Amino acid sequence: MAAVTLRSAQWYSGDVRNAYIHRAWMRRGVPDDAFGRPQIAIANTASDLVPCNRHLSEVAAAVRDGVHAAGGTPLELPVLGLGETQVRPTAMLWRNLAAMQMEEMFRANPVDGLVLLGGCDKTIPSLLMAAASVDLPAVVVPGGPMLTGTFRGVPLGCGTDVFRLSEEVRAGTLSAEEFTRSESAMIRSRGHCNTMGTASTMALVAEALGTVVPGVAGTPAADSRLLEAAHGTGRLVVEMVAADRRPSTFLTEGSFANAIVALAAIGGSTNAVVHLLAIAGRLGIDLTLDDFDRIGSGVPVLVDLLPAGRFLMEDLHRAGGLLAVLAQVRDLLDPTAITVTGRPLVDTLDDAPIWDPQVIRPRGEPLVEHGGIAVLRGNLAPSGAVVKPAAASPHLMRHRGRAVVFDSIEDLHARLDDPDLDVDADSVLVLRGCGPKGYPGMPEVSNMPLPRKLLEQGVRDMVRVCDGRMSGTAYGTVVLHVAPEAAAGGPLALVRTGDVVTLDVAARRIDVEVPDDELARRRPSEATVAAFADPRRGWERLYVDHVLQADTGADLDFLVGSSGSAVSRESH
Repeated sequence: MAAVTLRSAQWYSGDVRNAYIHRAWMRRGVPDDAFGRPQIAIANTASDLVPCNRHLSEVAAAVRDGVHAAGGTPLELPVLGLGETQVRPTAMLWRNLAAMQMEEMFRANPVDGLVLLGGCDKTIPSLLMAAASVDLPAVVVPGGPMLTGTFRGVPLGCGTDVFRLSEEVRAGTLSAEEFTRSESAMIRSRGHCNTMGTASTMALVAEALGTVVPGVAGTPAADSRLLEAAHGTGRLVVEMVAADRRPSTFLTEGSFANAIVALAAIGGSTNAVVHLLAIAGRLGIDLTLDDFDRIGSGVPVLVDLLPAGRFLMEDLHRAGGLLAVLAQVRDLLDPTAITVTGRPLVDTLDDAPIWDPQVIRPRGEPLVEHGGIAVLRGNLAPSGAVVKPAAASPHLMRHRGRAVVFDSIEDLHARLDDPDLDVDADSVLVLRGCGPKGYPGMPEVSNMPLPRKLLEQGVRDMVRVCDGRMSGTAYGTVVLHVAPEAAAGGPLALVRTGDVVTLDVAARRIDVEVPDDELARRRPSEATVAAFADPRRGWERLYVDHVLQADTGADLDFLVGSSGSAVSRESH
């Protein structure tokens, strides 16, 4: 194989003034030959304000050692990190900004390869979107889930049990004092959520996609084997540069098909749908919402993990991890799709046993027989909506009920617990104005709390419909990502309290029983329109003007596709 000309040589080679400038300011004690080696950027999303990613600087140090050992020059590059639990109005508002910042910094700097460190929900998606657009050799090291915490002798699922326990407080079955006591037990160690939330899902899906060294995703953050894997990844990226193994050379339609199979088999977060669509859009791969249903809906859920099951990510790791899961559905995987190693994903599954069949179910004994993401359409969601059957109540998968409509999240909070609210267990809660444009940013509010008076009656699930998202740690019969959203002219803006909504997951339908001509005559109420976001400046203005809908990944219209890694004009 012919030697690859290093991209960084366009900065550092030669004896002209500009090469002198580039070398001199980077020298800082490094030897002369450091500039002739592959320059590896370690893109680090660590931040004290991203609690799930705080430990990534330790992971970066292990990557640095691996890069050195393989003959490369490691360069840590802090990039924008987004803490799902901290930023308002929602981390999703800045996923595209993070991806744009990362892409521009990867392209603008003298780097030949990338190691991408992410954990919390939006960090791995934004890193992969950026890497796909700049198309430099790149590999992900997921930061890993936290260890299992316990409260009153019972394991706690990060996120999932927040929703569960908070509803018990509202129902009067758990005291506020006990709820507060559980807080310190919820987050036991470094790492991201230990349920099958979006962070865990995207780490595992990134491995199935081929962007993580097989067997690494899901390693707990506190496990020393994560540092060993990070060191190995540092070595691997130097090899990737030598082989010119870029995302465009190994990410194919088959790679995304494998990711969808994995998403279904692990019972993963619905948020992976918008992220995978956005990543595919950067690569020019024609992935659609219907592909998730076509490829994934018949795949069995094999992982018995909260919120769909019982166990947590530490259990999945000891039970055999993702590779043991994929080995059970090997016949559904594309055998031609390769990974960052240059070898097919399926070749890693020959020795991937299940060590605990309670956590990872054998193919013949699934947790849910057909548990993949279901894509719904109808006059309420002409461009599609999604529901996660594995996290829903079976008795509500076919349902008909009166709509109780909320025009905004503030309207919901103001009226939900009103004892005079005209709602019963058969009602369908409808929340609008929560899509990409409307909020802005498509927040995780679709799994609406239930009315207090129904909680006190023992009700624990209802059909809910929203143009926003829900946390991957959440559960319930929730129809989300409704497209077009209300703020983009979608029919969700026209639904009125008292209209009858019908859900039929088996038929893939979500409809409101209002004649087409009447819907056409209706106009959004003043309260609905007044609640839509209307930013005047800055990123929010740019975002609202250019964001696409959920059914295509909610990227910005001018960021779809790639600009490559071409080196621009000289800086001096």
